Amino acid sequence: MIDPFLLEGLIKILFVFVLISAALIISTRNLSSVLTTYTIQSFLLALVSFLLYLMDEKGQLLLLAGLTLASKVILIPYFISRIEEKIKIGRDLHFTYLEPTTSLLLSIGLILLSYVFLSRIFEDLSLSKLFFFGAVIGVSLTLMGMLVVFSRRKVITKVLGYLSMENGVLMFGLFVTEIPFIIEVLIIIDLVILVMLTTILAVGMDSSIEEYRQKFRKLQIWTGGRYL
Repeated sequence: MIDPFLLEGLIKILFVFVLISAALIISTRNLSSVLTTYTIQSFLLALVSFLLYLMDEKGQLLLLAGLTLASKVILIPYFISRIEEKIKIGRDLHFTYLEPTTSLLLSIGLILLSYVFLSRIFEDLSLSKLFFFGAVIGVSLTLMGMLVVFSRRKVITKVLGYLSMENGVLMFGLFVTEIPFIIEVLIIIDLVILVMLTTILAVGMDSSIEEYRQKFRKLQIWTGGRYL
């Protein structure tokens, strides 16, 4: 049997890499690099779930690791890579409201805020340091994904921000929520994301959200027989 202290140490190391990946998603302008970073981040979460399985020997954790690996490391990145090939946009150079440096500084503040906020919520609960830090990383990852959605202009990059937020929900749920509930929620969210990606691929969401709305409005008019 693997030493639980060794597994706990490995999980804490993975926490650091997860935060680094979130920072890279915020600051990177190359779409392929953002996608690669998201895929690595999802793999790290699957690995965290697997290590927790080795610690607790709960079959749901192994199932969750497999589900994360299949959907977030293989299936969804495949869809997004197909979209990148179609829209032929290699870089997302435009940021709205927040530049990468400002977003990174704000992310540090959000991590500290999450730590303080959750320490007050969980102060009366007998929660181990590992599970407490896992909850903090989960909330921080969700907020950092929200920054991506808020600051990026290209719709495809915003989708990656939503996916990063979902990873934050997954991380938080691994250490706080009941596992069967997490699995049900993730299946629903993944289905919604796949529908969004299919829509992007079909309609051609190749630019900003404002330009996409114009395209989609023209499509609605065309389907109504009144294409202008």
